[in-house]
Amino acid sequence: MNKTYNTIIIGAGVAGMSAAIYLKRAGINFIIFEKEMPGGQVNRTSDIENYPGIVSIKGPDLAMNMYKQILNLGIVLSTENVEKIIKKGKRFTVETSKDIYTCKNIIIATGRRPKKLDVPGEEKYLNHGISFCAVCDGFFFKNKDVAVIGGGRAAIEEALYLSNICNKVTLIHRRDSFRADDNLIESLKSRKNVEIIINAIVKEFIGDETTLTGIKLEINNEEQIIPVAGCFTYIGQIPNTEIFKDIEILNNDNYIVIDRDSETKVPGIYAAGDCCKKQVYQIITAESEGIIAANMIITKENTKK
Repeated sequence: MNKTYNTIIIGAGVAGMSAAIYLKRAGINFIIFEKEMPGGQVNRTSDIENYPGIVSIKGPDLAMNMYKQILNLGIVLSTENVEKIIKKGKRFTVETSKDIYTCKNIIIATGRRPKKLDVPGEEKYLNHGISFCAVCDGFFFKNKDVAVIGGGRAAIEEALYLSNICNKVTLIHRRDSFRADDNLIESLKSRKNVEIIINAIVKEFIGDETTLTGIKLEINNEEQIIPVAGCFTYIGQIPNTEIFKDIEILNNDNYIVIDRDSETKVPGIYAAGDCCKKQVYQIITAESEGIIAANMIITKENTKK
């Protein structure tokens, strides 16, 4: 059955939910699709301490607060998976795993996903010792030895989080410098149960038939095995934009290009959050982009009245 809306929002992370709140308050007819957990990557963040007005909050708590807010407004999330977008004149057809919809506007807020190392053993031990979310899975490694791979802010923050519940945390970084705030790095160095290994290349994940037991590294052309029960990887992100490759809104890195109004070069298609090419990837910028996209749609509708 064909269903028609003014706007379709794809993704219910902080960007998508922010857009939904503003569209709902303006009386715009829309539907929001989210195939996973509302909140997106925020659910994988332990402590958020750079959100203006909130001294500190857990990532999952912020996501749940936003989800409760949209539920209180009567907004219902559809769990359908969007598979294709087709432009037909001034309207769009959106095909999902369950139905076909038409709309005048689309807000893409599909976020990003963790990048993999693509080394032997990674696929075998994924979810059997290897994880991309310390907040989600750290508890399973309480009082055990774990490793964190990466040198950015996320890696440092999650290593700090794990140091509070694990016996030992080994931070593995392929370079000799870090991409994180100095205060975070100094805090990590001060933890007695944290070891930092730099200039190390991950060569292989090793273990038995079902369980990770160690990581093989190359350090100064020599191999070394680090015994661990778990490993958390934070080496970058990949935008979730594969399904949009046919509508010519992506750059060479598959990020969506938007203007100051959060609109792509295809009129009527907007984007917000971490799936977009931009300078700053933060919760507050994702929210603002979603709000800008929603307000542009609201303004267009009010102009027609």
